[in-house]
Amino acid sequence: MENNYEVIEYLKTPLKFEELKIILKKLNLKPVDLIRKSENIFKEKYKDKKLTEEQWIEAMIINPALIERPILVKGDMAIIGRPPENIKTLY
Repeated sequence: MENNYEVIEYLKTPLKFEELKIILKKLNLKPVDLIRKSENIFKEKYKDKKLTEEQWIEAMIINPALIERPILVKGDMAIIGRPPENIKTLY
């Protein structure tokens, strides 16, 4: 099994709007489903908000800590690497 991958530390280099949209499509998730609801920033700023999909994406771009992680992408597929057993679904 070959493990070629690129690490993107999106806490240091936030994703662009279109990049996040592509990842969401590969994950087959709505933006709100990718939000880490245990993060303080979520609890303080977003918990009771009803945002559009675009607004949730913008919130994740502005506050990348909101994005569930790690995300693994392979071709047209992506998974969230928690629990770690999820990783096996890409190989």
